[in-house]
Amino acid sequence: MQPTQRLVALGRRVQAASLPADVLLVAKHCVLDFIAVTLAGASEPLVRILYESTVRADAGTEATLLGFGRTSSISSAALLHGTAAHALDYDDTHWSLQGHPTAPVLGGLWGLAERERSSGASLLAALVAGVEVECRLGQWLNPDHYKRGFHATGTLGAFGAAAAAAHLLGQNERVWLHAFGLAGTQAAGLKSAFGTMAKPYHAGRAAQTGLMSALLAAGGFEANPAILETEQGFGATHGVLAPRAKDPERFAILDTLFKYHAACHLTHATIDGLQALKRQQPMAADDVEQVILTVDETCLGVCAIEQPETGMQAKFSLKATAAMALLGDATNDPKAFDDARVTSPELTSLMERVQVRTEPMSATATTVQLKLRSGAILETKQDAGLPERNLDQQTSRLRAKFQRLAPLAPNTQSEVLERVLNLEREPSLSALLALLSKN
Repeated sequence: MQPTQRLVALGRRVQAASLPADVLLVAKHCVLDFIAVTLAGASEPLVRILYESTVRADAGTEATLLGFGRTSSISSAALLHGTAAHALDYDDTHWSLQGHPTAPVLGGLWGLAERERSSGASLLAALVAGVEVECRLGQWLNPDHYKRGFHATGTLGAFGAAAAAAHLLGQNERVWLHAFGLAGTQAAGLKSAFGTMAKPYHAGRAAQTGLMSALLAAGGFEANPAILETEQGFGATHGVLAPRAKDPERFAILDTLFKYHAACHLTHATIDGLQALKRQQPMAADDVEQVILTVDETCLGVCAIEQPETGMQAKFSLKATAAMALLGDATNDPKAFDDARVTSPELTSLMERVQVRTEPMSATATTVQLKLRSGAILETKQDAGLPERNLDQQTSRLRAKFQRLAPLAPNTQSEVLERVLNLEREPSLSALLALLSKN
């Protein structure tokens, strides 16, 4: 079986009736997190610009726009939802993908499921299929794909979105192959956009690209059905394509990493480490003589902005996030990443005491060393790349995150939580969408 066929088979193997309980629960976690970050992200300037510049003129009635109280075509909804979900850089991540799995997949799927009146169980299965496809493709292409400068959320996410849409529509292998061919020839996203409005736009475009690829293929539109392995195809141009001899039986979605700081995931181990040291020994910022962060070299191409001038840039700065953690800023609150805050003398002065070194290690890990003026040296190593195995604890943390982010009345939040955590029993998204449309 050729790689493109094999990737299609991996996505089509997912069946709603046979999803294990843990896979189903993590899929619902992804939905809950998506709703929270999308509603919160809808008010971000970049999302409002996108809406005013393109989506506002769309008078479609197929899909409800989360956070906007109106409808549009499913194509515009995919673009807006994918972008809004990633606008705060607070959405889930996956190390196999080396990107953000749910924003492009569910961004493209959400409006389609509304239009098709799909059941909650069908939505969850399609989501699992989309994540499976993009993450397996990530395993076959990374780390080379990422190191070449591609933002996998935009590139591989387009395949995930196409798979999810094809799955929800119940399409055959031929449609899937052509959908992947269309997704592969359109997929885009560069890491050089990190710290700008273009980064979340990658997720929106991937959602829209994947959705439209599946719809076009279902209508008979043809592309190269061997897009991964063909000469000058996606594999040859986007990395070193190296499918495993045998793919793991474990569903990729189980290794989804959820964010509890509103910044680049590769800064999380730094924040967690400094917060842990402060709990171990309470201290003021003035007590700190020097902070030494040791990270993998990968981080230097992702989150090493030396002097951020905006809150968005600070999300991609190890030095800024370290200073924020030391000063006790609420990094779990997107509002903490404010332009005025990140350029304040208090923060920039502390950033000057942060030094970043490299040595080979997991890219999601950081060794944090604090040198205090008293002469004491504190050290810890944290790794933010380990999936949570206690799913009850993950449910609790995501509940709290949803309640913190979703701009809904408390009683509405409770109803939404109940419906999402029992989504497989919902005959359609209608009741959930009615709740999410409440002001």
